[in-house]
Amino acid sequence: MDTSRLLRTTGTVIAAAGLLVSGCTSGGSGGPQASASSTGPSAARPSVDEAALRPYYEQKLNWRECGVPGFQCATMKAPLDYANAGSGQDVDIAVARRKATGPGQRLGSLVVNPGGPGGSGIGYLQAYAGIGYPAPVRARYDMVSFDPRGVDRSSPVECLTGPEMDKYTQVDQTPDTPAERAALVTAFKEFAAGCEKRSQRVLPHVSTVEAARDMDLLRAVLGDQKLNYVGASYGTFLGATYADLFPDRVGRLVLDGAMDPSRNALDLNRDQTAGFETAFASFAKDCAKQPDCPLGKGDEAAMAERLKEFFRKVDAQPAPTGDPARPLGESLATTGVIAALYDESAWPQLRESLTAAMNGDGAGLLALADSYYEREPNGKYANLMFANAAVNCLDQPPAFNGPEAVDSALPSFEKASPVFGAGLAWASLNCAYWPVKATGTAKRLAAKGAPPIVVVGTVRDPATPYKWAQALAEQLDSGTLLTYDGDGHTAYGRGSDCIDTAINTYLLEGKPPANGKKC
Repeated sequence: MDTSRLLRTTGTVIAAAGLLVSGCTSGGSGGPQASASSTGPSAARPSVDEAALRPYYEQKLNWRECGVPGFQCATMKAPLDYANAGSGQDVDIAVARRKATGPGQRLGSLVVNPGGPGGSGIGYLQAYAGIGYPAPVRARYDMVSFDPRGVDRSSPVECLTGPEMDKYTQVDQTPDTPAERAALVTAFKEFAAGCEKRSQRVLPHVSTVEAARDMDLLRAVLGDQKLNYVGASYGTFLGATYADLFPDRVGRLVLDGAMDPSRNALDLNRDQTAGFETAFASFAKDCAKQPDCPLGKGDEAAMAERLKEFFRKVDAQPAPTGDPARPLGESLATTGVIAALYDESAWPQLRESLTAAMNGDGAGLLALADSYYEREPNGKYANLMFANAAVNCLDQPPAFNGPEAVDSALPSFEKASPVFGAGLAWASLNCAYWPVKATGTAKRLAAKGAPPIVVVGTVRDPATPYKWAQALAEQLDSGTLLTYDGDGHTAYGRGSDCIDTAINTYLLEGKPPANGKKC
């Protein structure tokens, strides 16, 4: 399979980046004022100078061809700091679209976001959504996306060079000695320092709230009175944040693979750890039925122990990969396995890669890890991991403030996942050394007054546990929960006719599925 799509189409990178949506419009497009929304903490938002914002809302996009047939690109200006919108300091937001193909009456724009944070919306649009979304949806909507601020083409956050990232991704994330603990802390500090050195201007201004405000600018300059949106994974948090800020500008919102905005960073990381254990259990159950299963035919616990033994083996003696500078140690091996757990269609490749690695050839698992990190064959990394850390570390205070806090939490992480718990606990330390203080905090988002918002949850989703979708649907004043009883990350466009029909009907006719519908 094409490993490059494992993360790029529907990825949420774990919050520890160190491992690691009625929209027919007419009339005016609305100005900069934020709507009155829910009371309490979720209503808190930065004050804005509406007069200073007006030129941004009234700008015209200059659409041009951009190298991919059928797509057009443009650059939108947004204020670097919404609290000082009149300062003249801007960020460039890259935008792309594919116009509605017809037949049928055009319903406006459908903005899509693949998650991350740090995923390129433009890459997702051009490689998948703009050509792979259901034809009736593409017929009646202009398919639109953007790279959020700090991501890829939009004033990107940069932190490390390719060789520096190669070194960073190999650092042992299950430290067994004081020297290994010190090396991991040093790696996190060097990563943060690199971001500060190379991205000092933009680093304090890549929060999800700011990206949601950018999305309202985009809605306006596209000429849409309401925002129609499909957000996957972290894109659900972006969409819910938008709805809470601008509930009267919500059109048809689909939030697929939902995050729970009320969970703090520690709980989010621990919940995801349990999610990957659930995904591993599904993989193991299937693997035991296959003739080429490298983990044997025993029960899940026995198979988990064989995987842990493999991780211990490559921790002590990394497996060759064909690249002498990048042997397969425990960190890269773990990342490769996790990458494949995002999508059950990758399970055959995971079996094959694990079999090869257990027999001394780590190239397959390395390729899976490279897909996770968005590393190209020439050694260049996309800025996914840089933007991921920058957004996460700004959106919430760190999960841990030092190694001792990780020590205290290790038992709970290892209970959540005997296979992945220790590594994911230590990976959650990265924001402790971030050079910019967090501006956000965990809070409920209600979007009081918004029209129906469809929240989609997959029962055995590894990256966004199902209980997060249940929680978000409950928090949103108009949330309606759509459940997919299946495996893998997110549900729309992944093979369930029941899910796709429910979402297509909502997007095309404005009729949400019944709350609690299961597929």
